Amino acid sequence: MNMHPLAVLGMILLFAADSVANESSRPADAAREPAVEQEARPLAAPSPLQMVRTLHLMQDQIATGSTEAHVGQRGLLEVLNIRFMELTPEVWQDGKNVHAAVSFALSGGNPGILRRLLELGSSVVTENDRPLVEGALAYVEGREEVAHNALMSMDPRVLPPTMGAQLALVQSALVVRKDPAKTDELLDFVRLQAPGTLLEEAALRRQVFVASQTNQVEKFHSLATDYLRRFRHSVYAGNFRQRLASASTRIDFGQEKSRFGGFVEMMKELEPEARRDLYLLAARASAEQGFTRSARLLAEKAQELVEGDMVSATRAKLYRAASMITSPEDLKAAAEDLRQLDRSLLAASDVALLDSAIAMAGHIQTMPGVPATLAEKTKPLLTEATAEKTVGASTQAQGLEQLQALSKARDALSRVDKLIKNQASVSQ
Repeated sequence: MNMHPLAVLGMILLFAADSVANESSRPADAAREPAVEQEARPLAAPSPLQMVRTLHLMQDQIATGSTEAHVGQRGLLEVLNIRFMELTPEVWQDGKNVHAAVSFALSGGNPGILRRLLELGSSVVTENDRPLVEGALAYVEGREEVAHNALMSMDPRVLPPTMGAQLALVQSALVVRKDPAKTDELLDFVRLQAPGTLLEEAALRRQVFVASQTNQVEKFHSLATDYLRRFRHSVYAGNFRQRLASASTRIDFGQEKSRFGGFVEMMKELEPEARRDLYLLAARASAEQGFTRSARLLAEKAQELVEGDMVSATRAKLYRAASMITSPEDLKAAAEDLRQLDRSLLAASDVALLDSAIAMAGHIQTMPGVPATLAEKTKPLLTEATAEKTVGASTQAQGLEQLQALSKARDALSRVDKLIKNQASVSQ
């Protein structure tokens, strides 16, 4: 079996630590034993608790951005899977080792060890520990209802810090769809119990989404900023940025000036290119959802970061103009901006949004009170597909509703919805 160097190093450190422990616990007389006899004595196998600690140390390096640790984790898990299954039943009569087995399974180890413990019966798994073992096994096997019934009545505060944090993280995943407030509370607990670890990193990633779902805008900003400052190089940072993007599309930043100011400050933690892309995604989603002021603010921030990128500049101009067509004072300028856009630089979904916005601008301009010359200038802009649509709008408010209806029919919003659904996943 080929092993990554870091996995080998992890095992060396594990056995070295165990050797040191054996030496420190050896009676003083042992120092006078013949050297040959000492050399012949084999090293004792590490305990389950020591093996799990080694695994967690490697996983915590993943949280800081070590791709070597991410690759090496697989080799170490392969070794530990074998070691755990080779341990004798007597080892498992220590409750600490049973908890270590649960922690191992929840950390990516083979869940078969939990089935084995349950088969060994009450001499190994006590009545107090049975719900934890059965629930953890059900969770890693995807049997959520069984896991919920076994684990949700348990109090993570009575367990050792790491085990309690792992249990709380699992519990948060089991209730995220039904009880976001409870999920938020559990993730707070995880972060307090396991600072600087992969557990905290995972909790932060998930909690950003929960904060946006529960409209805790200030907490959303605080958590996202914390993550970007401390875990921006994590192997899972790409997953976090997806969460950040999808969460941002659900917030109407135009409602309160402080909301947008907090968002801008948070975004400063990102590289300019990533910042620009996130502004563009959020601007489009805001325009589709009718958050017109929010869309305009976000598009204008994106425009500040395009730096000669014509595709990004065109997208930003599109989202800004689409958000302005229902404003009487901005209608003329917005229609002109839409007309001048180079559609060859836009993706198909953005071309569809452009056609919808042009069509809606034309209908609004032909309403009573809008100069006929402006209306005539806009009519030729309608594409054949949008010209065939009949929009019975009689007011600007109705026009906005029509624009939203057309936009939401496009594939861009379904893409955002898929992103949001992905955030409910509890995989790391």
